[in-house]
Amino acid sequence: MDIATLVGIILGMGAIVGSILLMTPNLGMFGSASSIGIVMGGMIASVSVAFPLKDVLQLGTAMGAVFKGDKDSLGNIVDEAVETSEVARKGTADLENHIGNIKSFFFRDGAQMVIDGYSLDEITEILNTRIEYRELRESTQAGLFKSMGTMAPAWGMVGTLIGLVVMLSGFGEGGTDTLGAGMSAALITTFYGAVLANLFFLPMADKIKTRISFSSTIQSLQVEAARLIHQKKHPIIVREKLNSFIPPKEWKQDTD
Repeated sequence: MDIATLVGIILGMGAIVGSILLMTPNLGMFGSASSIGIVMGGMIASVSVAFPLKDVLQLGTAMGAVFKGDKDSLGNIVDEAVETSEVARKGTADLENHIGNIKSFFFRDGAQMVIDGYSLDEITEILNTRIEYRELRESTQAGLFKSMGTMAPAWGMVGTLIGLVVMLSGFGEGGTDTLGAGMSAALITTFYGAVLANLFFLPMADKIKTRISFSSTIQSLQVEAARLIHQKKHPIIVREKLNSFIPPKEWKQDTD
């Protein structure tokens, strides 16, 4: 679980609810099934038009990815690569026995390519291509949330227009109930659209973009590690080169 995402949503909702309670104890006036139906229904309809159905159906998976915490530490990944390079210098058979201990499937594939006799250029090209197309796949999820963040306020405005029509029609009929209902729908629908966009969907899009960048840094590090293992570089050299990918505070030094 990504604690920052959860804390951010709780703080945002707390600020909204707290501000409402400071103004009025009646939270019920901010609940409207018709308003949330306009925003959510219209937004999903627009996304379905804009994106392939298979991407829309994976919306739940994309949300799960936002709340998933990052377990990978760059320093630990460097350690794993250095340990693998130490084994690889002993021989291909030792590396083959060690490969099951490699946690990252991406780095494991790179080490397996070394064992299988791939050339340096082939290893680099294959792994970099995997990075490129993973980024494209994950960018679709970010684009999905960004579109939802753009469309939610737009459908909030649609709800506002509907509410204004209802309100204005009440002037001719002289019904105060119609006026109140129309004005309420006009304002609450815009409120829902703004909250959904700025507290949920747009931040989620940025979160996924950050995850894409972090994952690419990890995998670029592992590509370089596979190259260094292929070249049978000394573990000290491997660590020094791979430390270039990570913040200095995470650097570790070999003691031997």
